[in-house]
Amino acid sequence: MSTEQEAPQDRIFTVPNTLSLARLVGVPLFLWLVLIEADWWALGVLVFAGLSDWLDGKLARVLNQTSRLGTVLDPAADRLYILATLVGLTIREIIPLWLVVVLVAREFVILPIAPIVRRLGYGGTLPVHFIGKAGTMCLLYAFPLLLLGDHDGGAATAAKVTGWSFAIWGTGLYWWAAVLYWEQTRQLVLAGRGSSPASGPDPVPGPDPGTDPGADPPAGDQKGAETPR
Repeated sequence: MSTEQEAPQDRIFTVPNTLSLARLVGVPLFLWLVLIEADWWALGVLVFAGLSDWLDGKLARVLNQTSRLGTVLDPAADRLYILATLVGLTIREIIPLWLVVVLVAREFVILPIAPIVRRLGYGGTLPVHFIGKAGTMCLLYAFPLLLLGDHDGGAATAAKVTGWSFAIWGTGLYWWAAVLYWEQTRQLVLAGRGSSPASGPDPVPGPDPGTDPGADPPAGDQKGAETPR
């Protein structure tokens, strides 16, 4: 029975992975549309990306098609869309450079977590935290609204105000998640030091989320990520 449960983890050609790959292909298209100021087409690509992000997770659970590749593609696509949006909106002077620095700095802050967790025998994987997911979603809502806010009219003004609200909340949640991931990593390190050298840490795919009171269910119950969001 364990073989049947683990088999989908190695699958590559699945419906969720196809959607994730299509979302990745849309990243350079989206950036190009932003730079040539084809904003409505760019927003259409973002809407597709957002819908496919929700749909591939849903299908992975319903069809039992979770895979290791999917756990990498999904957060990678989110990060690349955020990066492409930051680049495009910064070049067009819609968002200030300091926001880019703050968001990129957060990625560098959590970068050492994966090798630390991997050395502890947990495969370099932490469960995706709800706070990090919420921060990512806020940013994915914020940037299209800020793009709309670059136009004239009352609707554009409302979009700009709402977009900045999402951007501020998203940035705060993004950093809050980074603190939680580091706290979880610290607890794993302390637990590893307390274990006997002979036994060592159990070689499981991800750490027990019980080490973090605010953590989501184990990675097997959701789409995990090679690095936390």
